[in-house]
Parts: sequence; C-alpha cells; structure tokens
Amino acid sequence: MQNSRIGVYICNCGTNIAKLVDCEAVARFAADHPTVAITRTYKYMCSNPGQEMILQDIQEHKLDSVVVAACSPRMHERTFRRVLQTAGLNPYLCEMANIREHCSWVHQDAAAATEKAKALAKAAILRVERHEPLDRFSVDMCPATLIIGGGISGMTAALELAEAGYAVYLVEKSEHLGGNLIRADLTAPYLDSARDLITERITRVKENRNIQIMLSSQVRTLDGFVGNFTASIERDHSHEDGKVQVQVGNVVVSTGYKEFDAARISHYGYGKLPNVITSFDFEKMLRAGRIQTKEGKIPQYVAIIHCVGSRSQEFHGYCSRVCCMTALKYVHEIKSAIPRCYVSDLYIDMHAFGKGHEDFYRKTSEVKTVFLMYGKNEHPVIRKADSKDDCEMIIEVNEKLSGEVIEIPADMVILMVGMESREDAAQIARLVNISQDKDGWFIESHPKLDPVATTTDGIYIAGTCVAPKDIPDTVAQARAAAARILGKIARGKIEVDAVFAEVDETRCSGCRMCNELCPYSAIEFDEEKGRSRIISAVCKACGCCVASCPSGAIKGRHFTDQQIFAQIEGVLL
Repeated sequence: MQNSRIGVYICNCGTNIAKLVDCEAVARFAADHPTVAITRTYKYMCSNPGQEMILQDIQEHKLDSVVVAACSPRMHERTFRRVLQTAGLNPYLCEMANIREHCSWVHQDAAAATEKAKALAKAAILRVERHEPLDRFSVDMCPATLIIGGGISGMTAALELAEAGYAVYLVEKSEHLGGNLIRADLTAPYLDSARDLITERITRVKENRNIQIMLSSQVRTLDGFVGNFTASIERDHSHEDGKVQVQVGNVVVSTGYKEFDAARISHYGYGKLPNVITSFDFEKMLRAGRIQTKEGKIPQYVAIIHCVGSRSQEFHGYCSRVCCMTALKYVHEIKSAIPRCYVSDLYIDMHAFGKGHEDFYRKTSEVKTVFLMYGKNEHPVIRKADSKDDCEMIIEVNEKLSGEVIEIPADMVILMVGMESREDAAQIARLVNISQDKDGWFIESHPKLDPVATTTDGIYIAGTCVAPKDIPDTVAQARAAAARILGKIARGKIEVDAVFAEVDETRCSGCRMCNELCPYSAIEFDEEKGRSRIISAVCKACGCCVASCPSGAIKGRHFTDQQIFAQIEGVLL
C-alpha cells in the first residue's frame, strides 16, 4: 500500500457537481495523501478527452490504481474500468466516489458539500489501496432463446432471432398468438388495420422453421444462469409431450398487460347501465362491422371518457399512454359509420406524444368532435336519462375550460380503460428472478441506459409488461432485446463478472442459511459434501450471504472486510 501510485480524478459533471462542490479544493486535499501520485479535475471526466487524460496519466506516471470522484458507479464504473484495461491495468483497481448523487445533489451548503466530497474521496483512496486484481472467466453460450409471451413484442423478438439463424422457443399461455393487439380493429394515428399487421406477423412466425411455437403452455421452472438456462415447460394435455425441458442461453419476457376492470369504478355504471361499454367491448363491435346499442339501435349520441383507471389516486397514478389516440381513432370510426352522430370526448389531458399524433388530434377536431376537459381525480357522473329526453343517458361533468357544470346526452358511453400489470406478473417475476415496481410492472436494469435488460443476466423484458406503451415502442423494445441477445450469441461465450461471493468450505457448517436468503438463487447445497456452493455466474455480489453467514465462511470478492473498513475509516477521518 505504501508503494501505491494512485491517480485521483475529480469530475465537475458540467455544473452538476461544480456548482456546489469546490472540485479544485477536493483535488488539493487528495493530493496530500502519501499514495496519491497525481490529481486532476475536468469538466466531464467520462467524455473521450477525460478518458484519454486518465489513460495517458496511467502510462506516463506509472499509476497502479485510479479513483474517480464523479457520479454514481451505476452510470460510469464500466467506462472507467475499460480505461484501466486499455492502459494495461486490471480493471478492478478502480474505485468511484459518488460526489454527485450523494453530495452535490442532496446539499445546499457549498462548504459542507465540499467537506463531504473530500471525505468520500479519502474513503475511495483508502479503499482502492486494498483492491486486488480480479480475473473474469467465460462460460459456454447456448444460442437458443426462450420467449415468454406471444404478442406483438414476443413475436417480433422471435423473428429477429430466428431470421438470424438461431433457435427460438415461443411460449404462449393462451391458445393463439397475437396478444392484446389481436383484439383491435384499426391503429392510431394512420388508421391502419391491426388485423393485417398482426396476421402478417403471425404468418411469418408460423412459417419460420427456427421458431418452435408452444401454445396453451407455461414455463414452470427456470434453472441455471446466463448462457446456460434449463426451462421446464408444461404444455396443453393435447400434446403427447406434456412436459418438456429446453436448454436456452437467454430469456425474453414479453407477457403484456391486462385492461383495467371498469366495474371497479361505480360512478360510470359499467355492468349496470347496458350501454356503458369499455374500449375493448367497442373494438369487438368494430371488428364485427356494426356500431349499435344493446337494443340494436344506431346511437345518435356517443360519449368517450378517458383515463378510466389511469391517472387516479384511487387506482393507478400513471398514464396508460395509448388511450388518448385510441379515443380519437374511435371518433373517426364512429363518424365514418354514423356521420350524423354527435360525439363527445371527455379527457383530463390530451397526450399526443408520438409521431403523427398532433396532426391526428387536429384532424379529429375538424370532424366536429366536442372536446370537454375534466379535472384530475375528478370524474364525470353517468345517470339514466328521463323518458322525456331523446337519449339513453345523461353525463354530468364539471368542465374545466368553461368553468361550468355541463350535461351531455349519450346513447352509448365508451370507457377508455387503462393498462395494468397482469395478474400472473408476480409469478413470472419469481420464475425468472426479476423485480416489479409498486404498480406491478417489471423493472429494467436502468430505465434510460439499459431499458430492456434486468438485474438478472440473460433475462430481458420487452413490451407492455414493462410499462404502458404503444406499438412502435413495443416493437423497438423487442428488437432491442433481440439485438442484445444476438450480440452475446456472436461472442460464443459469456464473460462472468469477477465480483462475486465465495464459500470457504473448511469453515462452512452447512446450515443453509445463505441458501434461503440469496435473492438471486445463486447458492446451491452440495448434499454429498454437506456444504453450500455459490454459482458465480448468477451471483450479483449483493452481500446478503456474507453478512448472514454465522461462521464467516463467505467472502465477497471486491467487497472484503478490509476494503469496507478502510472505506469507513476514510469517511470518518
């Protein structure tokens, strides 16, 4: 340690850090440490010039380790590790101090923020002195892929992989492919046929010899790790092979969504008033080719109500994204079928976020649609009309733009039901070992930088099982997941991170406490030896097993006691 030559680099992060932290003062403070050979500050250390600066210093000043005080390691630790590797150093001889999220972003006092940044930098220096070179290793990669869900997302991913020449197992719970899109008539904003779109995709999937389609089937177990998964699939009883096992290298979860149950909202009268229907009920009507009430009459007044189950404190606070444009699509379809129909569109906000959507909104206004705005966490109230009225129902709404309470006639009310996570989402999450957010959607590895990967290597998510989205975003995400997998397949082997836990068998008592606690199912028990063993390719170095082992038999590589204690010491100095 005394002979170490450490380079310390303080990032200004534009003004994200420098607006509150005196980066030069932090650099001068770090320079006083005996093992620090050089300190520098730079506007953006993660930029190419910043990386080049570190690379040249390693070579010119013969640095043996590096500390970067910047943003979260989740953002750029891999970036700086690659710099060390390029310079000929072991990439694990790098340590990051988070002086953005942990410092400048959470403080208002510049002097206090600067002192905290100094402490974090000192902690990183003392820790990196105790870092050890770690070597990664590779495991063979199975080129086949398992896709769970046969909607537009799952089929798109399957085709991308299969057309590249690799085997795909496409598992669909229902008895047909197509997912929720198969229930739609036209698609916004260009009013293309959803039937044509999905039929083309289904036909290509069925004709591709590299895709094995398993309908009325479910994945029951998934064992192994990235590159080497074994999936047990339970098939419909009509198949001779009721249960099959397949070997795959990666998994794409694209299980989709379910629509909100409108009966949960009492004031709309769904299930009580016969002509209050959901958007999916109306899609069925459109596909049948006739818009009519339950009594078989042509409606002269149709009202469309947005955000049913979405953007609500009581149900779901998020926006379901597709409802606004789908509602405008209904306006065009109604006006096309019943030109004299009086159409009212009741919304909270009109979200025309996608390509062509703003023009679509403008065109809808031109076909004499009455747009009425109601407040968030408020709602229109529907009641049966009196016999003297020339309509079936009356909708009362506190209209925000006019500031008046308005009554609207309606023979048919279409409720734009939002998206919500499927009832089996928790079961799928446990099966493939991924996480869900508070609303039940699957969680990405990083929402911006890694939106299709998960914290479990080899498990990818795509489509509306991640969050509400439209068809273009769903297709893009499916293709992104397929591209990530093809990149792994092309390498032929999976490189396993060198940071994982290890069991010292001489000290392991076989209590199996760690087996129960591991959130990644990375620990197995060797019945013959009576000892636990960690599957390094699955381990994420979370430290649960290290902290819980009563005999101290488990060591976390790159997170040893000596390294952690040194870091604590640095913060307290």
